[in-house]
Amino acid sequence: MAIQYDMSLRHGVDFDFRLDGKVAVVTGGLGGIAMATNAALIAKGARVAIFYPSFEEPRVKAAIEELGTANAAAFPCDVASEADVEKAMKAALEHFGDLHLLVNAAGCITLTPAEEISVDEWEKQIGVNLTGPFLCSKHFARHVLSSGHGGKVVNIASQAATVAIDRHCAYTSAKAGLIGMTKVLAKEWALRGITVNTVSPTVVLTPMGAAAWEGEKGEAMKKQIPVGRFAYTDEIAAAILFLLSNGADMITGADIMIDGGYTIC
Repeated sequence: MAIQYDMSLRHGVDFDFRLDGKVAVVTGGLGGIAMATNAALIAKGARVAIFYPSFEEPRVKAAIEELGTANAAAFPCDVASEADVEKAMKAALEHFGDLHLLVNAAGCITLTPAEEISVDEWEKQIGVNLTGPFLCSKHFARHVLSSGHGGKVVNIASQAATVAIDRHCAYTSAKAGLIGMTKVLAKEWALRGITVNTVSPTVVLTPMGAAAWEGEKGEAMKKQIPVGRFAYTDEIAAAILFLLSNGADMITGADIMIDGGYTIC
């Protein structure tokens, strides 16, 4: 007997990728990827809680006014400090009343030959790029798991987690660890309503990316990227937006490369 299957069955994907009623925590303060993500989420109906480092304090008020005070609020947070993360997450929850989405976009990088990396430099990059996403995911998940409404986490990794790049030892170690951590969190939380994924960009045209790859070094790097250029912040935000939408409900533990083909060569 032939198996009958209803071809009209659908999950109910919103192809407009709306996020109305959702509250997103976005780390990374006023960084290029974080701010592009904030704008994209607000455009789709979400409100955003921005976690920013203390050195950005003088510029935060203007950034919030630009995004709209009804749409965004900012909370100081050293993501490598559990006390700071717990305090900021509680403050965001009190301000907005609920939390649904998390984007771990905070990051730092220093480019040093492996034999010259100091312990302080190593620990800072591990702290911001790996410990920070773990702490934010942990305290975000505690609320979401207790709420029962599910949630989504997107971690910003890097092409450097997949391929070896000179002078990236500490950064690569942190980002490779982030991808591994993401897979474990995805497995642990899947049946409890939380998806966890990473996006791995190539060099992105942010102040940090432009400074790290300026001049001849950057031009040489572009020649190794099949599409011949670096990425723009809105391209990263677009992938993040998709992973936070219900169109990605079946995606968890994945790493989306946004590298212009660099890692396939």
